[in-house]
Amino acid sequence: MKSWRKAVVGAQATVGEAIAAIERGSMQVAMVLDASGRLVGIVTDGDIRRGLLRGIQLTGLAVDVMNRSAVSAPATLSREERLHLMRQRSIKQLPLLDADGQLIGVETFDELIQAPQYPNPVLIMAGGLGERLGALTRERPKPMLNVGGRPLLETIIRNVVQQGFRNIFISVNYRAEMIVDHFGDGAALNAKIEYLREEERLGTAGALGLLPQSTGLPTIVTNGDILTTINYGGLLDFHNGTSAEATMAVREHKVHVPYGVVTANDGYLQAIREKPTESWYVSAGIYVVGPTVTEHVERGVRIDMPTVLERIVANKGRVAIYPIREYWLDIGRMEDFEQAHAEFHEVFP
Repeated sequence: MKSWRKAVVGAQATVGEAIAAIERGSMQVAMVLDASGRLVGIVTDGDIRRGLLRGIQLTGLAVDVMNRSAVSAPATLSREERLHLMRQRSIKQLPLLDADGQLIGVETFDELIQAPQYPNPVLIMAGGLGERLGALTRERPKPMLNVGGRPLLETIIRNVVQQGFRNIFISVNYRAEMIVDHFGDGAALNAKIEYLREEERLGTAGALGLLPQSTGLPTIVTNGDILTTINYGGLLDFHNGTSAEATMAVREHKVHVPYGVVTANDGYLQAIREKPTESWYVSAGIYVVGPTVTEHVERGVRIDMPTVLERIVANKGRVAIYPIREYWLDIGRMEDFEQAHAEFHEVFP
C-alpha cells in the first residue's frame, strides 16, 4: 500500500489542507478522521471541485465537501473480496478499518490488480492416464484436453503466472511429448517451465522426488486436471503463517439424502432425520509442501500424496487444512468435462 498516512486529515482540516493531503498521498483521495482515528469521510478532487462551485472557500472545512457515505471495508477482507467490492462499486480506493472502526490502511485498485511476484516453485502433476474419460484420452493426456478453446493445462499455467508464479515444473509421462511440444520452455506464457520425466508413473506425489535441489522455499503442488480460481498466493501466505510442514487445500462436499435417515439402538428407534444433507471436506488436489516434505519421497518410487501426508503426521509433523470457496472443478469424469465446457467462459473470461 502507498503511504496512506500522508493522505489523512483531521475533522477540523480546511479544504486547502485536504488538497495538500491528496497531493502528498498520491492516492487521489484524502481520508478525514475524527479525534479517535475513526473514518468519518473521504475527499476526492471531484468533491473539492463541486464544493468550490457551490461557493465553499479553500479556508472552509473539508467536512463540508467530503463524502460521508464512502465505501469502506474490514481489514480482514481477503484480496479477492476487496477486489470484488471495488469492481462492484466502481471505486479506486478502499479504506480498511479495524474492529473499532479505526483506519488502518487504504487499498488502491491499481496496486491490488498487480499480482506480487513469488519465487516459489509450482509443480503441476500431468503424467496420469485419465482412463475414466475413455476415448477422449486415448490419444492425448487429460491435461491437454481442450476446455474453452485451449488445453486445460494451459488454463492452469496462465492462472498461476497471472498470480505471480513463473517458476513452473510439469511432471510428464503419458504422451509427454505432446505437452512438451505445446509449451516448450514456457516463454510464450511468460513462464519458465521445466519438465520432470517419470519413466514409470509415480502417483500423485512421486514427482516431488524428481525436483532439483531444494531452494528452501515451499512448493505449490497441483493436479493437472483441475479448473479453479483459487488464490495461490493466499494459500501460500496461509501456509507460511502456520508451523505446518504441508498444507492441503480442501473443498466442502455435500450429499443430499432423499430419504428419512433412521438412527437406532438395540433395535429401537432413536431418531429420524428427514432428507438430511451431509457434508465433508475432501481433498482439492492442491497442496503446499515445505522443503522437508521431500524427505518422505524416494526418488523414482511411486507414492501418492495422501501417503506422504500421513507419514508427516505419523512422524509428529503437522499438515494444515485450507478450505477453498473459490470455483473448483476436478475433471475426472465425463460429466465433469461437460460441466467444464458449460461453465468455462463464465468463470474464466
